[in-house]
Amino acid sequence: MMFSQTTRRERAQFNQSMKQIGVGIIGCGGIALQNHLPGLALCPEAKLVALCDTNPKVLENAVRQTGVKAAFADYLQLLGRDDVNAVIIATPNLFHAPIALAAIAAGKHVLCEKPIAMNHAESLAMLSAAEKAGVRHMTAFTYRFVPAMRYMAHLVKSGFVGQPYHFRSCRLQDWGTRAIGWRQVAKMAATGELGDMLSHRIDYAHLLVGPMRRLVADDRRFHDVRDGQVSDLEDWVTILAEFSSRRATGVLESSKVATGHGEGARSEDYCEVDGTDGSLIFQLARPWTLKVAKKGETEFRTVNVPDEFLKVPGSPRDPRAGDPLITFRYDQDFEFIQAIINQRPCVPSFAEGAQAQAVMDAAVLSVREKRWVEIPQP
Repeated sequence: MMFSQTTRRERAQFNQSMKQIGVGIIGCGGIALQNHLPGLALCPEAKLVALCDTNPKVLENAVRQTGVKAAFADYLQLLGRDDVNAVIIATPNLFHAPIALAAIAAGKHVLCEKPIAMNHAESLAMLSAAEKAGVRHMTAFTYRFVPAMRYMAHLVKSGFVGQPYHFRSCRLQDWGTRAIGWRQVAKMAATGELGDMLSHRIDYAHLLVGPMRRLVADDRRFHDVRDGQVSDLEDWVTILAEFSSRRATGVLESSKVATGHGEGARSEDYCEVDGTDGSLIFQLARPWTLKVAKKGETEFRTVNVPDEFLKVPGSPRDPRAGDPLITFRYDQDFEFIQAIINQRPCVPSFAEGAQAQAVMDAAVLSVREKRWVEIPQP
């Protein structure tokens, strides 16, 4: 029986039997330690019980930081443990699908970093397997949890902008020629800036406006070598899109070589939706405010995000503690654990990950064949 079909009595029995959810992390680099560890710490129902990484130094550092002794170089050993009920996959993209499929086959719930696969076919296989197995599945589209993005999505769905006309996003960073590790290697990542940064903004578009119908894309690789290491992936990409919803338009751009913009959360991350009745502007660097304008107004006003949108409902996180450009990320792990406990779908799930992957595949094809490409509909 699928979890979503269980009765209240069955759910209560499930929650009573699983007093604590054992979590294993596969891929113990910066994302895992900086984002997922503090997120799991919000959840008294969860316990980190196992670690896995193929790099001995990375694994040793994770063991030292967490105190977890069950550490493995082979993810199959981690998946074979009875005390592991769920896994977080934070490896290079190449390994997402095989690890996720193995975890699902072992009956584990899965939170996977984005992009969840190397291509759309892999992402659909992951989604199908997870649904058939009845396990919880989640895509780490972290920026959905920014308070301003949560409030923006609420306003759009509430009709503030009316019928959307335009979506635009711009993610600009300045990495110069600094190496970005496996993310600059095609066989490990499949795509460069498209998968690394634009995938999040594709998800913004889906969240705010809905599915895209077709697109045309372009990309560039300005640096073939980064810190002495070969780079064979794009460091700039743009998409011109048409949405299924009354042919609303979209323009998305992302760059690692935008001189002067710096790196990280304080560099440019801009998103705007314009509609028949109003417009909204989101900027990651201002996570607690939005710029808004209604029809007839000639200037945007800055509004504060209401308290109820500063964190995920039920999260014990204090939104006023710590750096607000960092701490919102912890709510995605809270969402993952709560979905397991309550036996409901995660938001966002592998379905949203696969939807973004379909757009990415279409963009790759568009660049290669220099034409508009239709996007498979979810």
